[in-house]
Amino acid sequence: MSNLHQDSASVSVANTTPAVSAAERFGVLDIPELEYTPEVARETAPLYERVRHHIPEIEWPVHAPYVHAINRIKKERNAVILAHNYQTPEIFHCVADFAGDSLQLAREAEKVDAEIIVQCGVHFMAETSKLLSPTKTVLIPDMKAGCSLAESITGEDVRLLREANPGVPIVTYVNTSADVKAESDICCTSSNAVRVVESFESDTVYLIPDEFLAQNVARQTSKKILTWKGHCEVHERFTAEELLAYKEADPAIQIIAHPECPPSVVDIADFSGSTSSMIDYAKGRKPGAKVLLVTECSMASNIEQEAKGVEFIKPCNLCPHMKRITLPKILESLVYMREEVLVDPVMAEKARHAVERMVNLKAN
Repeated sequence: MSNLHQDSASVSVANTTPAVSAAERFGVLDIPELEYTPEVARETAPLYERVRHHIPEIEWPVHAPYVHAINRIKKERNAVILAHNYQTPEIFHCVADFAGDSLQLAREAEKVDAEIIVQCGVHFMAETSKLLSPTKTVLIPDMKAGCSLAESITGEDVRLLREANPGVPIVTYVNTSADVKAESDICCTSSNAVRVVESFESDTVYLIPDEFLAQNVARQTSKKILTWKGHCEVHERFTAEELLAYKEADPAIQIIAHPECPPSVVDIADFSGSTSSMIDYAKGRKPGAKVLLVTECSMASNIEQEAKGVEFIKPCNLCPHMKRITLPKILESLVYMREEVLVDPVMAEKARHAVERMVNLKAN
């Protein structure tokens, strides 16, 4: 058996522990020693080519045994690995079956014939995958991978908002817990927030919990937008002064910003959009272009292959929660079937309705 590290205290979801755990249903696997053998080197060589510009050759023998073991065991488990755009390159390019933003990943997982979903992202993303794939086992390699934005609000907070402003529709960003989604009228993404807000006849709409996203949306609609003071700790740290300094140093730089950034940052950007929209924008630049991605630092490394010839400038704000997910933890998750993410069935039904209402919203 490998000497995989195991946390002394395994975190579980309160009051939702099943009678039979995932480990009991699927068993615990034996794995070989994690060594960089000639076989491992040969079989992982094509994967290293994807990340060689980001991982020094001297470091690959550390990653390769994990990559090799994960890719073998996920097949044995009939599992798929979902990696958010903010995961590190060795996860994003070497073990993920699907990569993208949170809702995109959940919808991909819904389509595949797999029994197990390993969510390489943060907890609310794993919950969303469970909402859309209720019969599948959803695992997250580290239950402590949270989100400052999602944790800024609770379902009880949403209920109090509804009591304070009866009749005002509540639009909730998908970057929230199932508890919050369940108390909402509809969900939205950063790319469809304007359309979702304008789908209501009411002149006033709540758009929660991201304050900056709501402020940026408010400038694109005649609706009165009520906000909540929640922020992403990555995007809130960017400043207009910082971006202006980049522009002054090189006026040719194209700045693309996520709408979770403060409006003053978005004002300076050449383009603002969701992570998927940012990727599409970067891919559309001509070779030789310089692009500054105003978002989590790892995304630039992950999309360089798609945006051939584009030089990415990286103002490196990292998400500490995303970085809790590592290759050793992914392997542990697959071997020991932990940590399983569960959602109360009644809550899940209400939350799923809010997500599906968004998905089914017809374009105007």
